[in-house]
Amino acid sequence: MSSVFGKPRAVSGLQSAPLEVNLAILGHRGAGKSALTVKFLTKRFISEYDPNLEDTYNSEETVDHQPVHLRVMDTADPDTPRNCERYLNWAHAFLVVYSLESRQSFEGSSSYLELLALHAKETQRSYPTLLLGNKLDMAQYRQVTKAEGAALANRFGCLFFEVSACLDFEHVQHVFHEAVREVRRELEKSPLARPLFISEERAPSHQAPLTARHGLASCTFNTLSTVSLKEMPAVAQAKLVTVKSSRAQSKRKAPTLTLLKGFKIF
Repeated sequence: MSSVFGKPRAVSGLQSAPLEVNLAILGHRGAGKSALTVKFLTKRFISEYDPNLEDTYNSEETVDHQPVHLRVMDTADPDTPRNCERYLNWAHAFLVVYSLESRQSFEGSSSYLELLALHAKETQRSYPTLLLGNKLDMAQYRQVTKAEGAALANRFGCLFFEVSACLDFEHVQHVFHEAVREVRRELEKSPLARPLFISEERAPSHQAPLTARHGLASCTFNTLSTVSLKEMPAVAQAKLVTVKSSRAQSKRKAPTLTLLKGFKIF
């Protein structure tokens, strides 16, 4: 499922194509991944979601006066990383989210950072990663200090932010745009390869499982093979439509307008 956001770009033969960036949002259930995604795309906050649904969205952004076609994958892993290839082989950058009011959520973010570090080692590539402490508006219930978040980010060499999906759109937008900037910086070092995914019909014959000591044994890295790789198909384009969906649940009975498929905006 995908939806398109942003204003149409003016077409000009003299302009180069905008940078395309795939950003995967990872984290423990309840960390606020969907709330952050919706806040960034619509400037609105929705508190309740179906945690089992996963969506990918398109957004036309302008970052540092340059056009960017940003694709955001709002992942729906269970409490540990599962079937990781769908985003590991797709994303150019990763946003790992935890709730600062949940110690369990914070510990789960460490598992994702370990996974990404192993992925970078296996592929011999660097993937920009940002660690994000969410729910800053709930600071009175904080279980994870800012120093702990910064220390974890420093351990894995990634950027660190604390925001509130409930309150501040500007700070949330800054984090997403900073991910784009990190991809640009990485692009300056080496060409950005087109994302690939593993064909489910013909799985590679060699697999290197992640070590069980990291609690990530369910994820595997596939040895790349030209026979089993396909180009990632282009994300389907769509217009904004009014639809009904159970993606975000609410007890309110007032009429609602759904601006993107799956999210009810009040």
